[in-house]
Amino acid sequence: MRIAIIDESAARASIIQEGLATLEDCELFVITDRRGLLARVAEFDPDIVLMDLGNPSRDVLEEYFVVSRALQRPIAMFVDESDDEAIVASVDAGVSSYVVDGLAPNRIRPILDLAVTRFNAFSRLQRDLADAKGKLAERDTIDSAKRILMDTRGFPEPKAYAEMRKAAMNQGKRIVEIAEAIVTAHNLMGGA
Repeated sequence: MRIAIIDESAARASIIQEGLATLEDCELFVITDRRGLLARVAEFDPDIVLMDLGNPSRDVLEEYFVVSRALQRPIAMFVDESDDEAIVASVDAGVSSYVVDGLAPNRIRPILDLAVTRFNAFSRLQRDLADAKGKLAERDTIDSAKRILMDTRGFPEPKAYAEMRKAAMNQGKRIVEIAEAIVTAHNLMGGA
């Protein structure tokens, strides 16, 4: 497992390293300079990112949120103090675990595990949502194609669907591909 530790303080970064000392097959990469941060993290290509920001200003916090959004990795962020706005912004930025005043070696591993678990759960939800949206879009396309066949050919709805299904089977395609072709052809022929 590759873990990036981002902390401008080498002393605080060592606390995180101490908390990860018991992990086997773990490669750590410590970044203490904010310049070129996103490129440096991307170059290391970590599985997990741990950020210790201490008591960051709003600008520094937003800079790290930009990194969080771009990485698409489990991220645990440690801060000394926080407010509701920062917490909401961190969740929106994709931070998996936002820990206030909790930097201690014995807490690092459970926080890391939580960040990974939450990231995986959120990723599953996003995939499920994308699948559902895709299926709805396919259903809309099929319904549009059925309406076109019903209007132009005078088919009842079951017959329109049966004709598309038959064409899909004959051509070895999915029914949505046939529906897309019908909608495209109708639009090219000046259909509304």
